[in-house]
Amino acid sequence: MSTSSTTLRELILSNDLSFLMEAHDGLSAAIAERAGFRGLWASGLSISSALGYRDANEASWTQVVDVVERMVDATNIPVLVDGDSGFGNFNNARLLAKKLEQRGASGVAIEDKGFPKINSFVGDRHPLAEIDEFCGRLKAVKDTTGPDFVLVARIEALIAGHGLDEALTRAHSYARAGADAIFIHSRKSVADEILAFAKEWKNKLPVVIVPTKYYKTPVSAYRDAGISTVIWANHTMRASIAGMRDICSRIQTDESIAGIEDQVAGLEELFSLIGYDELAQAEELYLPKQTA
Repeated sequence: MSTSSTTLRELILSNDLSFLMEAHDGLSAAIAERAGFRGLWASGLSISSALGYRDANEASWTQVVDVVERMVDATNIPVLVDGDSGFGNFNNARLLAKKLEQRGASGVAIEDKGFPKINSFVGDRHPLAEIDEFCGRLKAVKDTTGPDFVLVARIEALIAGHGLDEALTRAHSYARAGADAIFIHSRKSVADEILAFAKEWKNKLPVVIVPTKYYKTPVSAYRDAGISTVIWANHTMRASIAGMRDICSRIQTDESIAGIEDQVAGLEELFSLIGYDELAQAEELYLPKQTA
């Protein structure tokens, strides 16, 4: 694979609003790239779900790294990885980041929770890490990775029930610790606290958001607020669940695939996404010619 023509750093620092699409394996990554997305979000929720685990650090960091490698190999666009809370202290976080960089990822987002963490939309127990300790994780990642590797500090203060002041205090500390961008997260159905944060933050570092819950907010509001990057964080996984549930139910009921064949992707599309054409060309180049 050739390298991406646009780096993750360029996307996040761009004056234009950028979008990252969730992917959880090589196939979903290839589909997102073909749809026109210029960058990918390797979602912890989606990767865990695809592996049959809960998004509660049940999947190991090595399993996540292996999946990310397949996503990188399947595409030519940069991948920002959901690194949860770093899978432990500073040492785990820097080891994770180092391995992700080695496998071709372009950046990692680390959230300011302890280990194990749980998905931000599950339950009400979301204890935050101490600021100084979390800054140590960020510094360790920066000291371990190269200058092109992007470190996003994810703030969970609003998720944990704290106010804007706590979120801003943490953002300033994380900026001093070396973060390249700030990811501010919310579980509310409106974007008010996200937009309030952006107004007070004044783009000291680029702001990354995930509007999973406040999905009705128009994108123009993010542009007006100077948001850097929007992540569509779990939608290919959720779409695949809905699609597979429907198809399985219909095949079970009909005891036939005749009625659904024109409603699923054709084999040719699958072969194209996975690159069977390249394999055929390589066979012509490297295998001995058959003789009659």
